[in-house]
Amino acid sequence: MKVEIWSDFACPFCYIGKRNFEAGLKEFGQDVEVEYRSFELDPSAPVKYDQTMDEILAEKYGMTVEKAKSMNDQVSAQAKAVGLDYHFDTMIPTNTFDAHRLLQFAKTEGKSTELKEILLHAYFTDSKNLGDHETLATLATTVGLDKAAVLEMLVSDAYAADVRDDEQTGAALGIQGVPFFVINEKYGVSGAQPAESFTEVLEKVWKEENPLTMLNKDDTNQCSGDSCNC
Repeated sequence: MKVEIWSDFACPFCYIGKRNFEAGLKEFGQDVEVEYRSFELDPSAPVKYDQTMDEILAEKYGMTVEKAKSMNDQVSAQAKAVGLDYHFDTMIPTNTFDAHRLLQFAKTEGKSTELKEILLHAYFTDSKNLGDHETLATLATTVGLDKAAVLEMLVSDAYAADVRDDEQTGAALGIQGVPFFVINEKYGVSGAQPAESFTEVLEKVWKEENPLTMLNKDDTNQCSGDSCNC
């Protein structure tokens, strides 16, 4: 079974959804291949902002900064419920395209899953600037990637096409928001669903694709072991 997850590093619900999915996957208990796909909430976002996260949200939705702060506080509370610590007051908003290119590079080295967690934690908890190449390269070393190789990659346009391919594939699937989970290229789950919802859908797909094989199906009206045929 394979699960592809479209998400963005600047999406607070993507990190919450990741935690819920991991909890649901643990309860499911079967081997599942997980692949993270690229999705940008705002491809036109600048690398540097002169606004806080509260101010950006207020401007985007036409509300007061106080209302925006209240909304972010509510999201922080949801994050805390799954063991995450968000700091909207010190987060550094930025364009996430280079972070996605780095994720694609890490995928070729078999390190994308580990890096995904590192970058999300860096953004939402440690208030790191994911638009800064030096910061990205330093974070990449924590999962075993070579810093010089990462910096060389970041100053080029390497893996840009891979990011765009993910985004185009997502668009073709009708994905307009994240997180979005695609199971075996057949079933889609949208949003940061509760852990039990992920367990339920994984079990459903598993049963559909691994049906029981009935033995002695021609034997009727027999009792054997702890069960009886009617």
